[in-house]
Amino acid sequence: RSISSFSDSLMCMDRLFRDAELPTTLITSKQIPDYSNRVPVATKDMVITALSQMSRLSNAFRFVDYEVDISRQDTVQNLTTILLNNNQMQLQRPALYVSGSVAFVDQNVLNNRFDVGTSASRLETGYSRNRNSTVIGLELHLGDFRTRTIIPGLDSANEVVISNSGQGLDLAGRIGDYGWQFNVGRDYAQGSGAAIRTLVELATIELTGKWARVPYWQCLTLEQNHPEFQRQLRDWYDEGEAAIHQGLVKRSLISAGYLGAQSDKLTANSTEFRLAVARFQADQGMVVNGAVDFATYERALRGFVILGADGRLTRVGWRATNAEPIPANDAKPGSQMVATAEGVRGYGAAAQPIKLDLQVENLVPDRSVFESGDQIFLSATVSRASYLYCYMNEAGGNLIRLLPNATHPQAMVSANQTIRLPDWMSPTPGFMLDAGLPGQEAVMCLATATDATPLLPVALQGPALAVIEGYRGVASVKQ
Repeated sequence: RSISSFSDSLMCMDRLFRDAELPTTLITSKQIPDYSNRVPVATKDMVITALSQMSRLSNAFRFVDYEVDISRQDTVQNLTTILLNNNQMQLQRPALYVSGSVAFVDQNVLNNRFDVGTSASRLETGYSRNRNSTVIGLELHLGDFRTRTIIPGLDSANEVVISNSGQGLDLAGRIGDYGWQFNVGRDYAQGSGAAIRTLVELATIELTGKWARVPYWQCLTLEQNHPEFQRQLRDWYDEGEAAIHQGLVKRSLISAGYLGAQSDKLTANSTEFRLAVARFQADQGMVVNGAVDFATYERALRGFVILGADGRLTRVGWRATNAEPIPANDAKPGSQMVATAEGVRGYGAAAQPIKLDLQVENLVPDRSVFESGDQIFLSATVSRASYLYCYMNEAGGNLIRLLPNATHPQAMVSANQTIRLPDWMSPTPGFMLDAGLPGQEAVMCLATATDATPLLPVALQGPALAVIEGYRGVASVKQ
């Protein structure tokens, strides 16, 4: 998948929106054109992706996808038009819309060239080097859809510089009556598509952060956004061998809870280790292959890297050439390595328990009191891939299981993904939650690292959404 320098910032914004309990907002976007025709990329789709990545846990934004440009109509849009004309479909009006364009593309703003050559009676040499830079500017604004006015102050204007460079070497000479010639070159070009994605994600963070009035700048000052972060991690990766990479990732997975405390003896090709790596990759939104490559190495160890007082990236508790944690008295000044750091969990520390966040999503001031018949909407998230079980007790004390059920039979859920109870974004949610008779009702969710279903009593293994005999209240499940 495409991972940019702002991927962690988008996840950070998602957590900010969830902590702020931001209600779901409908949003859409105009086409984001490039009038210079020098950057032919799908900028609008990048906006949609950025908004989606900021809404995985918080459900902060839902994108209204409707196209009125006849030249861009496809099967979905044609069917939508037919259904709208026959009153068989209804679109919800967005509250906000994104507007803007690729403001400019200035090519060759910097062009450096260097050529040198030598000549002799039987040998000629030549060397050339060139480098040129292009500046791309993107401007986005946030508007009020109801009045079609741009909201003052909700704008973003950023630029990025991309470079192209090349080197060439020429050799020519004579051997007796015969001549020979040799040429080798290397060209390097930074893609404009990745540059536009970076600008779009930065602008989306700025616009939504200003609109929601959350401290979005916290998500733009992460160490992972440091321009040298990827390069420095790659240098550390190249210092160690494959066995060291596997050992470092293994200890990181133990600290994150993907492996047990006694799993440090597992081999890299063991099924348990590869499955743990695969679960970690899935939770991080990476391509799942179960292998310890640089992308997995970087994702597993990036939480143990800070920006030191000298402005350099510093490892916390680990070496690039040894998988064992650093002793407290072994870190040397200037070595880009410290044993501990404030606010950072130590490398090799014991795993933390699974964190489960269960929230009421109803847009009401008091979310603890409801009238009989009111629909109730809940959401649950887990800190890492887990098996999730949810139960509800009615006012009379009857206990039923909400998850897993016939619509969602799998108890396994991924991290960084919201589980909605019921799934109000699905046309077939499977069930609805209504406030019942006067009294106290409760919902409890439990997350486990392994599948607990075979270990449960027979009564708790019965069908979902049915009264469980012999159990009264959610507290009885814990017992």
